[in-house]
Amino acid sequence: MNEKDNNSGAFQLDLPADVAQGNYANFAIITHSSSDFIVDFARVLPGLPKPVVKSRVILAPEHAKRLLLALQENIMRYEHEFGTITIPNQEPRTISPFNVAKGEA
Repeated sequence: MNEKDNNSGAFQLDLPADVAQGNYANFAIITHSSSDFIVDFARVLPGLPKPVVKSRVILAPEHAKRLLLALQENIMRYEHEFGTITIPNQEPRTISPFNVAKGEA
């Protein structure tokens, strides 16, 4: 990063090719301790007996809250541009559309 980048607030990020392809996840389990939030991103597919964790992200509480705020902002932008995201048959405090047991970290 050069000095101009530092002064302008610009941020450079390396994205390796193998990471750029991403991992599809349609299920997430979030657990926490006093010092960390752990988010396991998993894939639930028909015919498989249980979800398969594809990625685990560990965050400090401050970073977890920043992620929450960033997701809220981006969902608001998305809904402004494309319309409201609906979650069919949503029960209070339940976000999983799948019938799976609670996760363990």
